[in-house]
Amino acid sequence: MAELVIVDTGCANISSVYFAIKRLGVEPVISADAAIIKQAERVILPGVGTAKAAMHNLAERDLISTLQGLQQPVLGICLGMQLLTAHSMEGDVACLGLIPGEVAPLNAAGLRLPHMGWNTLHSISQHPLLKGFTSQDYLYFVHSFAVVPSQYSLAQCHYGSDFAAVIGKDNVAGAQFHPERSGKVGARLLQNFLEWQL
Repeated sequence: MAELVIVDTGCANISSVYFAIKRLGVEPVISADAAIIKQAERVILPGVGTAKAAMHNLAERDLISTLQGLQQPVLGICLGMQLLTAHSMEGDVACLGLIPGEVAPLNAAGLRLPHMGWNTLHSISQHPLLKGFTSQDYLYFVHSFAVVPSQYSLAQCHYGSDFAAVIGKDNVAGAQFHPERSGKVGARLLQNFLEWQL
């Protein structure tokens, strides 16, 4: 049984997530095999690109019901976080529906898009994933769409307007920023995920 499986979505920069986890002393398995994903202790859903393409890939690999049925800790990263919600306006596509929410174009109020670079969090919740995080920590973002803030927001970020930077419900959580590109602060989120007990 794999301690941690990174879902091979067919559209992600999986190697950088793989090496970020490996640096924490865990050897992750990259797989699109439903049986391997179901048996993992923890699952990471990475993603780069569009929601429509990613959901198409997951459907082609027959992974949608598998991901919807997971009971172990699940972490979505960047687009992977957006896929956890109910719907994305990017391509008007139904997502996994694991966390209620809507993905909308980022209201950057005239700032350059995509939102690319380092930014801080605010409204940080007391959640195991965010242990040790402060509003002074900088994280690396690259995105033009974002999850609209809701009761499931665990932390928010401001770029022209507020958006959900971390979301969570039950065994599932997601981060809009790239922890694998966010230095020691990003490594802390991944370490917290490895230690997260439901």
